[in-house]
Amino acid sequence: MFNVGDKVVYPMHGAGTIAAIEEKDILGEKQSYYILKMPSNVKVMIPTAKAEDVGVRNIIDKQSAEKVFNVLSQDETEMEKNWNKRYRDNMDKMKTGDIYQVADVVRNLSFKQKEKGLSTGEKKMLNNAKQILISELVLAEHANQEEVEQQIDNKINTSFMTFRAEGVEQQSIVNKFIPFDGENNDNN
Repeated sequence: MFNVGDKVVYPMHGAGTIAAIEEKDILGEKQSYYILKMPSNVKVMIPTAKAEDVGVRNIIDKQSAEKVFNVLSQDETEMEKNWNKRYRDNMDKMKTGDIYQVADVVRNLSFKQKEKGLSTGEKKMLNNAKQILISELVLAEHANQEEVEQQIDNKINTSFMTFRAEGVEQQSIVNKFIPFDGENNDNN
């Protein structure tokens, strides 16, 4: 049982604070609901009787937040080559509500995006996973959203440069559109 003021995570939605516990009559059925206020000023109603079943849990502490940043600074884990299977595997990780699994999805998809880009579905998944991660770290670290997002990006960029950069062809934006082979192509 959670109380008003508790900071909790609702899997697939992110972290927020229980603003109230209210009785609601929905479709003729009276139930007690947690009213969860998310950082994005969205309110979510979760039936109190089903909160644990759907994976609602307390947010992590500051020490666990450090472990999350450690996950982000590691090399990517083995991922399925088939995007459809990879998407389902990542979705399963996110549904667990486990912040370390969500961090794994954020890091892996960020690496894949830097290497060769992502499909529209995977871009959306990366954005959702990142927002879920940010929402919990903001509350755990007592920081603002921009600071946490910057920390996440810095960790991922550093780990990508450490583990992957040498394998990715570095191109300037000009070379992507105007191939330059080093020779002067003017016929003057």
